[in-house]
Amino acid sequence: MEDQPAAEDIRLGGAPTGQADRAHKTNSNMIRVFLSATITDMSSERKALLEKAFPEVLLFCRRLGLVFEVVDLHWGIRNDPFGDHKACEISLQEIQMCKRLSAGPNFVALLGNRYGHRALPRLIPEKQFELYLSKLSKTPEGVKQLQQWFRKDTNALPPTYVLQPITAHFPYYCDLRPESEQQHKRDVDSWRFTENQLLQLLRSAASEAEAAGEIPAELKRSFYTSVTEQELEQGLWIGDNPPNALLFLSEQKVKERPKRLAKFMEATANGLLDPEAQKLLTELKSKLSATSQNSLNIHCVELSRGSIDPKRKEHAQYLDILCQQFVSQMKARIEAAVSSSRTGRWRKLWGSTEEDEDKLPLVLEEAKQHSIMSAELCKGLHGREGILGKICLTMWESGQKRHSPLVVHGAAGMGKTALLCKVVQEVQQVLEARVVVVIRFLASHHPQRPDLDQVLHSACLQVSSACGLAPPTPMTASSLTELQQFFRNILEEASQQGCTLLIVFDALEQLAEQHHTHKLHWLPTSLPPKVHLLVSMDTCSEAFVNMRLKTDSLENFFEVERLSRDEGERIMESHLRASQRTLTPEQKDVALQNFTSTGCPLHLKLILSAVQNWTSFTPLTDQLLGANTEEVMSQLLQKLEHKHGKALVGRALGYIALAREGLLEAELHDILSLDDDVISEVYRYTHPPTPSLIRLPPLLWAQLKRDLKDHLEERWTNGVVTNAFNSRRFSEVVLGHYLTSERQGRCHKILGEYFLGRWSGKLKPVALPGLSLLLSDRKVPPQPLWFAPGLANIRKLQALPHHLLHAGLWEDLRQEVISSAEWLFCKSRVCGVSSVICDLDQCSQYMDCTETGLIRDALALIKPGLDFLDGHVGKSLFYGELLARLSTLSAVFPSLIGQLCSQINDWFLTCPEPVLIPKCSFLQQPGGALQHTLNTTSAGVLCVDASAALQILAAGAEDGRVAVWSLEDQQLLHVLLGHSAAVLVVKLEHGAPSCLSVSADGSLRRWSLKNGQQLLCIQEAVPLDSTPSSVHLHLSEELLFVYTRTQVKVWGLDGAELHFCSSQEDVSVVLGVLGESVVSLCDSSWIQISHPVDSIQSTKARLETSERRVTVLMSVTSPRRGKVLVVSEEGYLYQICGNNKHSATEFPLRPSLILVSEDEKILVTGCERTLSLFTIDGDSADRILELQHDDTILSACVSKDSRQLVSGAADQLIRVWSVTTGALLDFFCGSEASVTSLLFYRDFVVSASSTKSAIHLWNLKYDCRLKHPAHIPADSAHAALTRDGNQIFYVHHQSQREVMRWNSQAAGSLEERLAVSAEVSCLELAQHKRLLLCGLTSGTVLIYPLNLPQETLCIPPPESLSGVLCLAVSSQEKNVAVAYEDSVCLFEMATRDSFPTVEGPLKRFPTSLLHAPLSCMALLPDRRLLYGTSCGGVRLHGFSGSVSELEPHGSKVTCVTASNWGSHALVGSQDGVQRLWALNPPSLDHTMEHKGFFFHGVISAAFSESDQFVFTGSQDRTIKVWDVASGKLLFVQYVYSPVVRMVTFRNGFAALTQQGSVIREAFRCPDHVSPDYNPLRSIRGQYRLTSRDKNRDARRTSESDLQHFNPAQFKLSLMGSLRAEPSSACVLL
Repeated sequence: MEDQPAAEDIRLGGAPTGQADRAHKTNSNMIRVFLSATITDMSSERKALLEKAFPEVLLFCRRLGLVFEVVDLHWGIRNDPFGDHKACEISLQEIQMCKRLSAGPNFVALLGNRYGHRALPRLIPEKQFELYLSKLSKTPEGVKQLQQWFRKDTNALPPTYVLQPITAHFPYYCDLRPESEQQHKRDVDSWRFTENQLLQLLRSAASEAEAAGEIPAELKRSFYTSVTEQELEQGLWIGDNPPNALLFLSEQKVKERPKRLAKFMEATANGLLDPEAQKLLTELKSKLSATSQNSLNIHCVELSRGSIDPKRKEHAQYLDILCQQFVSQMKARIEAAVSSSRTGRWRKLWGSTEEDEDKLPLVLEEAKQHSIMSAELCKGLHGREGILGKICLTMWESGQKRHSPLVVHGAAGMGKTALLCKVVQEVQQVLEARVVVVIRFLASHHPQRPDLDQVLHSACLQVSSACGLAPPTPMTASSLTELQQFFRNILEEASQQGCTLLIVFDALEQLAEQHHTHKLHWLPTSLPPKVHLLVSMDTCSEAFVNMRLKTDSLENFFEVERLSRDEGERIMESHLRASQRTLTPEQKDVALQNFTSTGCPLHLKLILSAVQNWTSFTPLTDQLLGANTEEVMSQLLQKLEHKHGKALVGRALGYIALAREGLLEAELHDILSLDDDVISEVYRYTHPPTPSLIRLPPLLWAQLKRDLKDHLEERWTNGVVTNAFNSRRFSEVVLGHYLTSERQGRCHKILGEYFLGRWSGKLKPVALPGLSLLLSDRKVPPQPLWFAPGLANIRKLQALPHHLLHAGLWEDLRQEVISSAEWLFCKSRVCGVSSVICDLDQCSQYMDCTETGLIRDALALIKPGLDFLDGHVGKSLFYGELLARLSTLSAVFPSLIGQLCSQINDWFLTCPEPVLIPKCSFLQQPGGALQHTLNTTSAGVLCVDASAALQILAAGAEDGRVAVWSLEDQQLLHVLLGHSAAVLVVKLEHGAPSCLSVSADGSLRRWSLKNGQQLLCIQEAVPLDSTPSSVHLHLSEELLFVYTRTQVKVWGLDGAELHFCSSQEDVSVVLGVLGESVVSLCDSSWIQISHPVDSIQSTKARLETSERRVTVLMSVTSPRRGKVLVVSEEGYLYQICGNNKHSATEFPLRPSLILVSEDEKILVTGCERTLSLFTIDGDSADRILELQHDDTILSACVSKDSRQLVSGAADQLIRVWSVTTGALLDFFCGSEASVTSLLFYRDFVVSASSTKSAIHLWNLKYDCRLKHPAHIPADSAHAALTRDGNQIFYVHHQSQREVMRWNSQAAGSLEERLAVSAEVSCLELAQHKRLLLCGLTSGTVLIYPLNLPQETLCIPPPESLSGVLCLAVSSQEKNVAVAYEDSVCLFEMATRDSFPTVEGPLKRFPTSLLHAPLSCMALLPDRRLLYGTSCGGVRLHGFSGSVSELEPHGSKVTCVTASNWGSHALVGSQDGVQRLWALNPPSLDHTMEHKGFFFHGVISAAFSESDQFVFTGSQDRTIKVWDVASGKLLFVQYVYSPVVRMVTFRNGFAALTQQGSVIREAFRCPDHVSPDYNPLRSIRGQYRLTSRDKNRDARRTSESDLQHFNPAQFKLSLMGSLRAEPSSACVLL
């Protein structure tokens, strides 16, 4: 089985391994039809089809994800506009193209009573032509005439006679100027006569030759065959595939004389019917009837006054039937073709939003296209043997060891791409199937530049498919940092498997500039054996400069130099031979002389494109070639302008150059038809066929396209072909030649209006010479956002933002794109959210619009979730997440964000499916201080260091990794692997691009920041298992110090020699290092200053307080002042100088944190919640500020100018203080972990936590309007919230002996601290009575009346002093149950004189010691208690003694919630199983099991007010909505954090997440939901529902019994009476 190729490999022609299979046909999503009809007699039918049939078929195709194009080269023209006899060739080529591209019907013919024009052949082989001349020897005038019109071209191989252009003898034939009208008519008539004469001569000669057996009958017939019949032959009878065509035969009856109906029938010169033509027409119709019966439609119509008059009933009916037949038969054939292609092979619908779980077919299709391109480019490479051999030799020599990438560089146009393709070909020929080739031409879609993440993801998928490795997960693909690491890892894995892998990236400078990709941080500099990375780049590019900086050696750099004349001559001969052409010696010399001046392969290619059209009789004046690439291109453009018109050439090429993804041919026709300059030029001397319908005649573009064939390419994207330039240089020349800034704006405007659909179905004015202002229909199609449900207008999505932006149509851009919720969803769904972000990035570059940036940032925050779902997010989830991030900003920014949120809310109100509607911003909103998040590894960050000069940040993690980031572009540069334990210290060396790290494994390592390689490793530098705070690293000019409290080690900077080592025997405490001197405390009272190199310089002195032993708490160095500051437990601050002088001042603090400012004038100490600042000028330390915090201070730093101080605490807040005034300037919320590391970097603060892997960069100069509201700390031990979510009560740490009261409104703030006497075990709220119940581990329950903040009630502990496990308040708040470790007690919650009291215990029952402890419970209105245990047991216990054992769970019960009326309860457990119980009597209604991607456990739940729905929060970070009656899952919402508490609020709920955010949402469920609705369509998970068969009773309407209760009725005057008559169960504290 191992030798069998994968199914995808077979289906896609070896694409995974990079083998080119040109026989494989690309799946097409196009219906391209050639319309064949004679010019004069079918004009009415053409117009009817254009106006009625084509739009309907276009609409039908769009709904199937297809592009519909019609090629009608005879529309809008009467004669050959150029007289070069190429029209027939162009028609036949277009038919071939239609047959090649179309997925369905490709040919339509309209045939009436005209046989069609019989044209002269343009080319006749030499032998045939001279044979014909010999047959005409008796008619010398005829021979002379033929020789006059046909000239021999010896440059053709074999030589050929070429028919001369009509204008060679009739110069006014194409001259349509009014002043030349008479000459033009004369030349037209003359040519018709001459053409007929020439045809008769050739027919006569051919007849004689055929009679003599010298030519076959087919050659003779070619002089009789009309262009129409040739088109029919090409469309129906030539080719391997059966025809897919429609034929319409019209028998046109005539009553008038033939002269009046000449346009409907062929006539001779004397006006009589042409019998020969009629005979040929009859034979043609007979053949069609015999061979194409299934495609044939026959009509009979009687002409009226020589024409088809649509106003006549019978004629209108004929045209309607014709259109109906066309539409119905086209639809049937298209539908059949689409059905066949979808069942036969993989096919991706163009613009479809349907879920496509497997991205591999798309990638392999892309790989196949690049492989085919590579094979084609190899053909034109000649020479280059020297550099080719060097590259292959280098690859061979480095194949078995680690090595660097190979870099091919050179000037633009030097043939780097072709050289890379040749290397690929050589490698494949040598290694055959043993090599996997991944090749990507990064400039192949210019001007669009590929994103780095797309390129890497595509390459990783191809490598994983070819080598049998695991592909990148959606989560990996969503993060560029993780994707870069995956790319490096997969290269290592492929090497370990023994795969020979060659990855080729051509033109690295063409990568999109997003993420600063040209700095090449992503490119690995060290490759494993058998893995080769070959890249090319322009020598003058930024990418090349950065590549040189990354590499120490030039061994792997290969410059592509200019070609010699001999090499150019060999290439020229090979190219001409392949084209069956040659040149005269003089012409060849001209071509080589021009090429030699540059030696550039691109220049040579352009020269060859020009000279291959030279005939042997081309005059010298036309043999002009430019001296360089630009000149050749400019000369080509001038020739095209002269032939086709400047407006048509300039605009057609300009539109292609401006299009980001190229242009479909139908789009280009439409856009040129909308351009009034083009239309005015085309109809400058003639009137349009129908003034009310003006379009560009298609033949004009077809002829221009033929002349541009060497510069245009077919660009396939998702089965659709667009026209684009094959050379970036040609595109640049076109832009410079035709598109000034003003013209670019006008062209962008036409493109933007086209994709807006502004002129669809509307009349557009145009001024034409000789006519008044015309209002004409340009027949451009509409441009809806959706063609059908789930099928988007992908061309509009790709093009519209770009063109509106550069056209200056910014208001349209704001309304149609930026603030359009439908647009944002559609493009995110179809093209990926990255493309929307890229669009908005471009908008921000030109538009000074804060709201655009905020919407962009909101999408960037959503992106990881969407990428994780592979973009398969539903509209409700997409809109919900946008609203949950932007709703708070809608009032501040009403014009765009407000409009966007309003659209979303309006959509929610009409959504036909169940939805949760956010009522506040509970997800991270855009803007604010947090600018960047750098995700390192999965371990916490213990140390960080940053360099403003290098713009680099290094971070050491708990897992032993060191991550190095560029702070300029926030890109991961290196992950340094080597340490086997936590990294304790990391330090950037400012004198060299390297860094040092010390680890708990005892090692000290130096790393290169250029390539990430280890430069130095010293073992046993520090004791094993040291902690970050105990290890210090110091660099002097010559020495390297590593010291702890008990030892110091010193090395030279090269690490070669150990100079000094002290241990615990001779040093008591190491205090610090000053310069190159070690300061230590000996014998608890002596200061010793030692020099590692010169021991003579060591000094020793006794401290001033020598009568006491000194116990060191903290020490810090002040290098500039040459001091070490030491804080002792005895209450002193010692300032010790390098000369052993010292001073001591009283210092009563016992800090856990100490540091000095950069100017060393301020000492900062942290002690518990207080941060103290001292001035340390001189020998004294004067306290200047005390900064109070809400939690323990863990980190701090002072700005460079000593004006600001930033502190981090255990409450996860970062506070910014003024050093001069002590004022709190700002605070940052969002760390989601205790802040253990802080440092300033320019205008940013860098923060990290030892418990989180993320590093945050906070901007101190952000827009204060975007400040994020604060929330309670993440991972709080216990929490409860009020119904409206406005107040939260929480305990941050389990050991904390106070309950915090937090106001979540506005910016969020801590309102109150409620002291408790023991550790808190649970919190519960009586919502209506406004009571906070707090259970303690001591067994006490404290009750805080929220409306009486000065009062506290207490339920004393039981006699057993058992701790409180959990609390439960009944839904009507009449009772509360307290679960202790050994029993459960029931208390009554009453009101005495408007003051709350608790009576009881009313009932009690013991909990068996044999059973597991209670984990959660719910108290029902009838005083029954439903509870679950940590082992999964579930019981319904009546305090009267009745006990019901309910079906147990397989794991700990984590949630028990009763409905508002006590009729139902939900019990959930850690394994994701939920059971919905009916409680009267107890019976299991439903078992709902949900399995998500990560975790499954149910944490919290709340019933809706009507008890119709139940909301649950789970460990998988989702909120789910279930129907109580049926148990069905109605909705799933991902909220990024587990929901730990939920309470019912109005028509939804309020909830609290583990991150500390408050969620408020409303739930809306329509009365009727579609049976096809799937709540898990956008969520990775599955659920199973098991229900019992039962008959449900009617449900009661929810009405609260507590409506009479008003907490505001509390009277403080009644406090005295309460004290006089205390409750038996509750004590007032």
